[in-house]
Amino acid sequence: MRNIALRLSYDGSAYHGWQVQKNEISVAETLETALTKICGHPVKTVGCGRTDAGVHALRYCANFRTDCRIPIDRFPLAVNSRLPGDISVSDAVEAPEDFNAIGSCLKKEYIYRILNSAVPDPFLQKRACFYPQRLDLSLMQQAARAFEGTHDFRAVRSLGTETKTTVRTVYWCRAEKEGDLITVSICADGFLYNMCRAMVGTMVYASYGKLLPEEIPQLLEIGDRRLTGPTMPPQGLYLNRIWYDGAVGEMMEK
Repeated sequence: MRNIALRLSYDGSAYHGWQVQKNEISVAETLETALTKICGHPVKTVGCGRTDAGVHALRYCANFRTDCRIPIDRFPLAVNSRLPGDISVSDAVEAPEDFNAIGSCLKKEYIYRILNSAVPDPFLQKRACFYPQRLDLSLMQQAARAFEGTHDFRAVRSLGTETKTTVRTVYWCRAEKEGDLITVSICADGFLYNMCRAMVGTMVYASYGKLLPEEIPQLLEIGDRRLTGPTMPPQGLYLNRIWYDGAVGEMMEK
């Protein structure tokens, strides 16, 4: 049985997240339907993370097992012929037997885009968070740095998926601006439910004085979700990069 890892990207606007849902269309269900048709048997994928409804992926990894003999270099073309235009498979590789897209992941980077302008852009309506109130980039950058390091991040997560621990290591958290577009980049060894969007919401609060950047370490220690910033809308969030060892890692870095 082959273990195949795929690199893909998708616009999440039309989907109820990655995970298969009972009554809603998802990215995983759409991909599995396409793979089932080309492999000739039911396919179940394992994704590298559970992106929420409306969230996008510039790079995403999923693996599945099959005994079909399609050459590995033909998989992207074969799958894309069965996928809608808002999901695209760009590469495939034979993965080790024990590879698992979520369990083998070393770290991930999400980015969050904010259109900080008085005028909305119709072309970014589903791909950035429109925020007309002027944000202070310097204060956002100070708040971003306060999240870096190993902390208990329960203060910036929504209740949902249970985890063994809410401690995570954030390798970097940065805010940059080009024109009216602010991009926040967050890289960590793992993320809690809505963690990125709540971190950005806390940075936004710090930008106009609802809390101070230097208060963030104490807020993380207290661990009360009510004391930190709001969960930002999903359309601004993108899974940007994923790191693995070996051949899958090389594929994801192409």
